[in-house]
Formats: sequence, structure tokens, C-alpha cells
Amino acid sequence: CGVKLFESNTKYESGSGWPSFFQSLPDVFETKTDHLLGYARTEYHCKNCGGHHGHIFADGPQPTGKRYCNNGVCLVFKEKD
Repeated sequence: CGVKLFESNTKYESGSGWPSFFQSLPDVFETKTDHLLGYARTEYHCKNCGGHHGHIFADGPQPTGKRYCNNGVCLVFKEKD
């Protein structure tokens, strides 16, 4: 829907094959617990349009320790102004 979600300096190579970030911008996502694979995962989706973006895992780098594992099709990379 065009909402800015992440800053480029929070993107990192996680080795997962998915675009990964250790922090989102504030107040852009809502979360819910998903059990689709038989165990609990934290799913995150756009607060504005409800679009699914991926899952948050607790194996990311510092300073947050989080890995926002994002569906690449949901992202538009833009040059910083």
C-alpha cells in the first residue's frame, strides 16, 4: 500500500533467503500468533492495509535480537533522499 516500513540500515543478510531486517519503523505493523506449521510463530502484517509481510523470529542481530523475515514481493526498495 506504499507505507514506509523499514530503514535500509536495518537490513542484513540472515542466510534465510528472505529479505531480513532487525527493526521496523514504529507503528507500521500489527502481529498475531500463527500455528499453520504446527507451532506458534509471530506473523506480522501492515497496520494500514492488513497485508501479510512475514514472521518475526528471535534470532536476529543486536540491538533488537529480532529477525523480520519479509516476503520480498511486499517490498519496494527506493534510494534514500
